[in-house]
Amino acid sequence: MKRVLCALALTVLVATPLYAANEQQPENIAAKMAVKFGRGVTNMATAVVEIPKQTVLMGRDMGVVGVLVGPFSGAVMTVYRAVIGATETAFFMVPAPGYYDEMIDPEFVWAGWGPKHQQKVTDEPEPQEQEQPAP
Repeated sequence: MKRVLCALALTVLVATPLYAANEQQPENIAAKMAVKFGRGVTNMATAVVEIPKQTVLMGRDMGVVGVLVGPFSGAVMTVYRAVIGATETAFFMVPAPGYYDEMIDPEFVWAGWGPKHQQKVTDEPEPQEQEQPAP
């Protein structure tokens, strides 16, 4: 009987932290809701910055054509960012998408001004080691 009680107590001690780890703490949930709400309000307020941002980015990538097309792309992105911001603000209590993850990438308008990450592609194959003849 003593062994059964020890095994039961050991099982409860081991299983309790595993069960508690799966549940989110109320403080974490409230913090993530606040971040989602703030992100939504910020995106609504700063959505108009997409116009100069897209003009600069497209001008850098496409030259003169990008400078001419950039404001139109920026206007579309302004509407998109404002709608996403309004959606996040209205539904800040809903843990979607993911677990209060951002709905737009980049998360804020001031992110993503850097150059695109491009992989370096070369036509030359990597040099292979040549076997030395044995003397």
